[in-house]
Amino acid sequence: MKEKGLYIKLIPIMLAFFAMGFVDLVGIASNYVKADLNLTDSEANIFPSLVFFWFLIFSVPTGMLMNKIGRKKTVLLSLVVTFLSLLIPIFGDGYTIMLVSFSLLGIGNALMQTSLNPLLSNVISGDKLASSLTFGQFVKAIASFMAPYIAMWGATQAIPSFGLGWRVLFPIYMIISVIAILLLGATHIEEEKPEGKPSTFGECFGLLGRPFILLCFIGIMCHVGIDVGTNTTAPKILMERLGMGLHDASFATSLYFICRTVGCFLGAIILSRMSAKIFFGISVALMAIAMVGLSIFDSKEIIYMYRADRIRQLQCFLSYLLAGYPVDAATQE
Repeated sequence: MKEKGLYIKLIPIMLAFFAMGFVDLVGIASNYVKADLNLTDSEANIFPSLVFFWFLIFSVPTGMLMNKIGRKKTVLLSLVVTFLSLLIPIFGDGYTIMLVSFSLLGIGNALMQTSLNPLLSNVISGDKLASSLTFGQFVKAIASFMAPYIAMWGATQAIPSFGLGWRVLFPIYMIISVIAILLLGATHIEEEKPEGKPSTFGECFGLLGRPFILLCFIGIMCHVGIDVGTNTTAPKILMERLGMGLHDASFATSLYFICRTVGCFLGAIILSRMSAKIFFGISVALMAIAMVGLSIFDSKEIIYMYRADRIRQLQCFLSYLLAGYPVDAATQE
């Protein structure tokens, strides 16, 4: 009976993880918006940059907000903001409309990424927490690699698009957001009260004064930059080098997310059997090979192979390193 109650609480949380993956639709959506509005590359590249700019702005304030209103309410707030971001494009695809939509999507994702993992830790603890977090990332990845397919099917009218074309992606994900809001709102989750004095802005940014934290911060910036860049430019590379249409080239984004998910699981397994430093070196080497390969090759098979790099392994390594590094050692540096 206790196990059944646990699963009931996990369902809405995992649905929220699925909603967390909505942010990755920005890659394929920016390509379709560019084609619809005849935008330049510079104008279209504002969309993915805007999404993650708001994450930079809201991540620290969200942690402070979470301590005041609770983790569940913060996740619910993030889902409401995500719902609004997906509702707006239904009424049009103008440049300003899409800018507002992607801004709200970035804000909602910042709120969700900051509060969802801590909320899960209130439901699952001990040895099962790590596997639950990994499963949550797997659920998130499903939303990520489904987005290009849904947009492509809507654009080609393979599914009923109700005149929205590729934008049918937004109402589909919007409905899932509503279901997540209702289920999570109806689920009772006992939260731990925050201990000690809440951290200030200065204390949060002061962590960058520690060399280890600073290097991890730079590594995460590189990871996110390559991740978002690949998400956005994968179809463009196939279109420019191989003459593919946008609908066919959209497959590259889905392939990237599928391989990224595989890389995450491989990273978790390899880290338990290999030195973290060796693993880090292999991950960086694979990314370097991928970048060089994309620069010099024009074959479709080779481009697909290099798109299937192991960037996700680097994220696994950084998460592992941050979680396992002794805090006392950091403070002594």
